[in-house]
Amino acid sequence: MLPWAAALTKQRTENYSADDPEARCLPGGVPRAAPYHYQIVATPKLVLVLFEGNIHSYRQIFLDRKEHLKDLKPLWYGDSIGHWDGDTLVVDTVGFNDKFWFDMAGHPHTTELHVTERYHRRDFGNLEIQNTIDDPGAYAKPWVVNRVSTLETQMEMTEYVCNENNSDVLHLVGK
Repeated sequence: MLPWAAALTKQRTENYSADDPEARCLPGGVPRAAPYHYQIVATPKLVLVLFEGNIHSYRQIFLDRKEHLKDLKPLWYGDSIGHWDGDTLVVDTVGFNDKFWFDMAGHPHTTELHVTERYHRRDFGNLEIQNTIDDPGAYAKPWVVNRVSTLETQMEMTEYVCNENNSDVLHLVGK
């Protein structure tokens, strides 16, 4: 992390993540893994990621575009274009706002953020996800986050509205 990003992460952690945007029902951004269910819907031209948590938001990954939009307003999920590399979906995303945190510790980013994701289904129940974070405004060099998402066959996504009866914010008191 660059010094300003390290100092901000330290401040957010010492403040018990009281200002975490996700606790205020805002989107988690990319590549934050929320504790809620999500569903991936694939078509020949578009992949949708549907999120159960917070505001029932969605993310679009365009498979029929080769270039990012030219006049982007900063977005929570950015502008995502994808392509298949064999059996791996590679997603290139830019155009982020600087509002979401990467995690509860409060690791920040800037609008220079560029995320490259690789989704590989290693077997029926496990999706390997590799996220490469490249943000020269906040980090001295790119870094990688790997995780595995496990298929849940006994549960469907349900209605969840974070801002109805959101009692979390009152408990995030900070210092």
